[in-house]
Amino acid sequence: MSLSRRHLLKAAGLSGLATVWPGIGLAQSAPKLEKTDVSIAVGGKGLVYYLPLTIAEQKGFFKEEGLNVKVADFAGGSKALQAVVGGSADVCSGAFEHTISLQSKKQFFRAFVLQGRAPMIVLAGNKKTLAGYKSPADLKGKKIGVTAPGSSTNMLVSFFLDKHGLKDSDVSIIGVGGGAGAVSALRAGQIDALSNLDPVISLLDGTGDIFTIADTRTLKDTQAIFGGPMPAGCLYTAQKYIDENPGTVQALTNAMVKADKWIQTAGPDEIMKTVPKNYLLGNPEVYKLALTRSFEGLSPDGRIDPLGAETSLKAQAAYIAGFKAEAIDLSKCWTNDFTDKAANA
Repeated sequence: MSLSRRHLLKAAGLSGLATVWPGIGLAQSAPKLEKTDVSIAVGGKGLVYYLPLTIAEQKGFFKEEGLNVKVADFAGGSKALQAVVGGSADVCSGAFEHTISLQSKKQFFRAFVLQGRAPMIVLAGNKKTLAGYKSPADLKGKKIGVTAPGSSTNMLVSFFLDKHGLKDSDVSIIGVGGGAGAVSALRAGQIDALSNLDPVISLLDGTGDIFTIADTRTLKDTQAIFGGPMPAGCLYTAQKYIDENPGTVQALTNAMVKADKWIQTAGPDEIMKTVPKNYLLGNPEVYKLALTRSFEGLSPDGRIDPLGAETSLKAQAAYIAGFKAEAIDLSKCWTNDFTDKAANA
């Protein structure tokens, strides 16, 4: 294990893990590419939640696979989803649960490589406008900021409210994005609580602007909140696209698995040198802290846990009115076929 890897695990409180990670030099046999130009929609590219996508892009892993990938960044995951469903993007880098919600509307999309094995989302209160917070009941009538309505950050709010006897209609959900806009909205008092991700959360926490209400950055906390593992960021696309472009999907998976594994061997300093400077939000030390706090939630190998898919389905059934879990065929929401080939090549 490299010193940088040990440093990151120690900072993240994971130094007891003795796992030896395989090298990142995946010598895949090049798949036949049906398409070389691929457009990927993402909601909040600078978030740690989507770090593998950025690494695959910045390290040239997509190009190594013969792909010319263009990434379109949107304010939140629901906006990115709309781009893919509407046909203006080929693939979505978004939350796993969208594959389930889409199937409930008779739209078949499938996740094929994982970026995050925990949501890495934090629901936090504004210390100025929610100073008297004592229990979830105090959120009633308050304004809660999410990256975009309908996104995974909204999902956590909805699930949390339902778990504590409240509904979305008991609060005001406001889209604030996943970057500087979210920071400004909270500091200006435009929202009373915020459901967002790192580095936004670590930045606001470091300046004393927020307090934590619910945290899903670690596997333990995710288990406690959702009752099981919960897949998060992934690449998903229409089943029709997968059927017509299996070689291209394999190449995308190869690149993302390389990125997942590269992150596991790199230290925070190396990661910060690789991502665009604007990701740091003007504070490299805060971004480094954000990496360590969210590190455990990042996928080590791109594989989707079948139990996690079940947890995601149960979560949606819990808070979406009229949702019929029995009508969902989970096997059509995800596949590890492409990650298995990437790992075994």
